[in-house]
Amino acid sequence: MSDFEIRAWYTHVEQINSDGGPTVAEPLVKAAVTAVIKNPYAGRYSESLDELIDPSGALAVELVERCKAALGGREAESCGKGAIIGLAGEQEHGVACLTTPFGDAMREGIGGTGWVTSATKMGTAGTPIDVPLAYKLALFVREFYDAITVSIPTGPRPDEIAVIAAMATRGRVHHRIGGLAKADAIGDGLR
Repeated sequence: MSDFEIRAWYTHVEQINSDGGPTVAEPLVKAAVTAVIKNPYAGRYSESLDELIDPSGALAVELVERCKAALGGREAESCGKGAIIGLAGEQEHGVACLTTPFGDAMREGIGGTGWVTSATKMGTAGTPIDVPLAYKLALFVREFYDAITVSIPTGPRPDEIAVIAAMATRGRVHHRIGGLAKADAIGDGLR
């Protein structure tokens, strides 16, 4: 799967049937899967972060497959990625886990073409992070602007990184503020 030493896996799933309005026919299902990995750079500075970048694509493949399974057979329409870095590391270590190899694997795994949103932060066990979600084909499709909150009760420990893949099956259940519609998105939705 990857060259990372993985201590634990966590899966979080939400289903939203209504958000202040009528119950919708198609609920919004959001899922996030986290791999808590050993940080090979914890406690030391290194110019090269290749030990995190190079194997991140293989880790993303496994995270994406587990996240798709958590959606219960429903198609992933939006995605995002995130990392919480233990305090013996640096924020840059989490960013290194989420660069091009990770993003490419996520897009390929769900049939996406758009930019994959991300968030990283330093933290300790139980630190929450809001992983942003965006439409998998076009970033500016407003109905998909959302997030899923992830918190790992046992991590990250100081020498670990919690690496997260997140997905959702649709846009917000009662979106009604306009903007670029999914049906009108052309290309990556940035122009």
